[in-house]
Amino acid sequence: MRYPTLQERRNRQVLADIVRTYIETGEPVSSRAVSKRYEEALSTATLRSVMADLEDGGYLYQPHTSAGRVPTAAAYRFFAQEIASQATLSLQDRDWIDREMASGGGSMAEMSERAGHVLAEVSKGLGIVVSPPLAKAVLEHARMWLIPDGRIVVVLISPGGTTRDKVLRPNRLFTQQELDAIADFLNRHYTGWALEAIRTDLLLKLATERERYEHLAQIALTLCDPAILAEKSESQIYVEGTAQIATAPEFANQSQLGELLAAIEEKHRLITVLNSCIDTPEPVFVQIGVKEISQAGENIALISAPYSTQDKTQGSLGVLGPTRMHYERAMTAVAYVARLFSEALSKME
Repeated sequence: MRYPTLQERRNRQVLADIVRTYIETGEPVSSRAVSKRYEEALSTATLRSVMADLEDGGYLYQPHTSAGRVPTAAAYRFFAQEIASQATLSLQDRDWIDREMASGGGSMAEMSERAGHVLAEVSKGLGIVVSPPLAKAVLEHARMWLIPDGRIVVVLISPGGTTRDKVLRPNRLFTQQELDAIADFLNRHYTGWALEAIRTDLLLKLATERERYEHLAQIALTLCDPAILAEKSESQIYVEGTAQIATAPEFANQSQLGELLAAIEEKHRLITVLNSCIDTPEPVFVQIGVKEISQAGENIALISAPYSTQDKTQGSLGVLGPTRMHYERAMTAVAYVARLFSEALSKME
């Protein structure tokens, strides 16, 4: 759908002012309220005409005939993409985030908790940090142990100290000596590789030198099997600020609120949504309406960004809050925290 009226500078500025005013007040916005913010002298009659055009274009709606206008999802999307994306982080927010992120310990878990707290405070919603799915986990070191019943415990350590463990049941028995040799092979040849990339490389090696690599590759390929890599439980998630979502006026409907809180508690839906944003080209991804989480998701906005080390994406972080949020502040904070997170992970390597 095309909205030609937004090609006009005046209409775009009026819409931006309406969205800003509604975010600040939570009340339908009248033409008189806009005229006080607008930098050029426009009559209330002209503003009413512009607002009517914006309503026809799907950017505003009028809850009551005598009330002002309220932004739609399309208006928030315009504001995030065209206005908030040009914002810069305030010095006050930068200093506060620096202090918060520098406090406490330096482990991956402690950093994730602090980042979640920072993002929750800035957005007045949920602050979320998701570790990478197992397929994208980068190998720093691997260890393997044989269990008496023939199963194998595999422990993977990623940059930053994140530890993953899997219990595998191979189709033949291995000795501990063989497992030590396989772990040594992985550590010598694949440190710094993602598991999905390790699997691809091993399959290429097997295609050309099967006799040489088949013995070593069996356990590694089992570990990197797509069915194992796709397991939802392999992503770790840190969530802060649930109480702020629960008290937001947008969720006064108790049944919708209950469904939303249940989805947050389950966590796997949050993981799925944030992981789906990792490969998007935008440095900061904005989604207005997140129905993948719950039916109440139509009143939610997601702002996320990936964090990385050595140019390899490690995971994602972001904020989830009511669509009526301060996008400029939230988007700049998400981008900055993702940068700090990436820098901290690089120093851990």
